[in-house]
Amino acid sequence: MRARGWAGIGLAVLIGAALLRTFVRIVPADAPEPSRPAAAEAGALLIPVEGVPPSALSDTFAQARASGARAHDAIDIMAARGRAVLAAADGRIEKLFWSEEGGRTIYERSPDGRRIYYYAHLDGYAPGLAEGQAVRRGQRIATVGSTGNADPAAPHLHFAVHELRPGEPWHGGRAINPYPLLAKPR
Repeated sequence: MRARGWAGIGLAVLIGAALLRTFVRIVPADAPEPSRPAAAEAGALLIPVEGVPPSALSDTFAQARASGARAHDAIDIMAARGRAVLAAADGRIEKLFWSEEGGRTIYERSPDGRRIYYYAHLDGYAPGLAEGQAVRRGQRIATVGSTGNADPAAPHLHFAVHELRPGEPWHGGRAINPYPLLAKPR
């Protein structure tokens, strides 16, 4: 009876060790923490202006514009003229466009086609940037400026995110607030 009891305990220890090895990774105390890119967080976007920390962002999404006729539907990221504008996520350049309000703009479509990232008031495009070009998160795509209806004394990036239905054009969609997607703790 005693031998059978020890055999049961031994079997339980072996099964426990196998399960522990399956569910627990043992690493030395001085091993570096594995890095996890911010993109792994659901919906997280890279702040699209080089060197701007989350603490420098303000949620201006619902602010009324000067005319009071419409909401902002974007956030403004203040930065020096010429500062690098980075792709907030992987995607494809859908449209390079000039408008009276936005000035020099970029429309970038997400790989699944469900979002448009809109960058406006740009001073210039990155050399070689073209419609249809694939871009990677963090890639330099433009520089901050004050084109369009932006105050020349306050260069900034006007950044918007639009959710699209299948087949909806680059200029369509429903505006969603980019602030929580950018200011998320990293």
